[in-house]
Parts: sequence; structure tokens; C-alpha cells
Amino acid sequence: MTSFTGRVAVVTGGTRGIGRAVAARFEAAGATVVTLARTEPRQAVGRFIATDLGSHGAVRDAFRTVAEEFGRVDVLVNNAGGARPGAALDYSEAAARAAFDLNVLGALFAAQCMYPLTPEHGGASIVNIGSVAGTRPSPGTALYGAAKAALASLTKSLALEWAPRVRVNCVLPGPVLTESLTAYYGGPEAAAVVGQGLPMGRMAEPADIADACLFLASDAARQVSGAELLVHGGGEAPRFNRAGHLPRRAAGIDGTGE
Repeated sequence: MTSFTGRVAVVTGGTRGIGRAVAARFEAAGATVVTLARTEPRQAVGRFIATDLGSHGAVRDAFRTVAEEFGRVDVLVNNAGGARPGAALDYSEAAARAAFDLNVLGALFAAQCMYPLTPEHGGASIVNIGSVAGTRPSPGTALYGAAKAALASLTKSLALEWAPRVRVNCVLPGPVLTESLTAYYGGPEAAAVVGQGLPMGRMAEPADIADACLFLASDAARQVSGAELLVHGGGEAPRFNRAGHLPRRAAGIDGTGE
């Protein structure tokens, strides 16, 4: 994997869960890491700048600080996201707007501020953290799924507009074993049972998403832009698979199985 020594990586929402794992992975690969989030953790990875990622002005100020201190940005991982779950009928205007401000507009604002700080000869990369919720119906989290679908569309448009100076890709995680998701399922044991229902037999760890981000930002992916990379353990198992109705022997092209 490419060394990131001499490169500057900015990670939004980089203080816990997936974001913290991403920040730590880039730092281990040699990058100078800047994490942006609303609240400073007890121990941040790299340089921490308190930022309201749903505010264009706050994001602009944060990148101004990055420019003054480091002079460039080579990698941006737009990880900040989330939305309150609930029935679509119950969403207030404020909650709906907040979902798009954070998941879509925050990513756009950060990308806009990053672009002038990238090397003109190319080599810069943006990785947006989407979700499988943006690829299928998402009852109970409809606004979150809609926002992540918009982020995936934005990814593809920016990839076209900003090539070859900046590559733009999107990682689409399935369930990830973060503290918040573990609590949502009622604890580690319950979350592990849910993970066993995935084809790979477990939920992703934050490090799995971090590794995908590192790959997409690396020179090993130098021809990859506008892509959506699913990191979801194979997706949801089909009903016939879960019911144990798979044939004992795979059928051949002619249906004889030989």
C-alpha cells in the first residue's frame, strides 16, 4: 500500500467510530492527519479543529486554519453523518434539513474548501462515507437513506467535474460494529447475533472501513474515480439461503450439475 508520508489528510467526524479508525489508519500510513468534529475528544488523532460540519462558514474557517498550518490537503474523508431514526411522517422540518445539512451539504462544503488546497498536478483524493441505506428502501431511517443516496450522486458528479486533479469515490458500509450500533442492538452479544446473519458471518469493524478508505485514497487506486465500494459483508442473505434451501451441488450450465 502506498505510503502517505508527506501528505495531509482531513477526516470529518474523526473523533469516534469509523472516523477515528480512518484517522488512525492514515496516521499509521504516515499522513499528517487533521480531524474535524463538533466536540473535542479526550484524545484526538492528529490535529483537532472544532467544527460545525453543517455550517459552510465553520467549515471554511476550519480549512483556512488547515491552509495556514499545513499549506495543502491531499486527502479528504467525509465521514461525518447520521440522522435521527423515526417514521417519515414524524420528521420535522428542522430534523429533515439537519439530515441533509450534515450528510450532503457538509460533505460538499468540505470538498469545495479542500479543492483549492490540492496539488494542481493531481494526486488528491476525496472519499465520501455513504451507506447501503442509500441503495435500497430504508424504512425507519428514510431521511438518512435519502441523504446518503444524494451523497453517492454528488460523488459521481464531482468525480467528473474535478478529474484529473481530484479523484472522488464513495464507500458504502453495511452494519459496522461501532459503540453506537452496539448500543442500538442492546449490547455486544446481541450485535454479534445480528452480524452472524450476514454472509460473511460478522459485522464490519471500523478498521474494515478505514482500510477501504486508505485503498481508495492511495496510488493503488489511481484510476478509480466515481466508484461506489460496498463494504457490507456480502449484503443481506437471500431468503432461500437463510432457510437452508441451497442445492447440495451447484448446477452446471446445462442444469445437470455435472
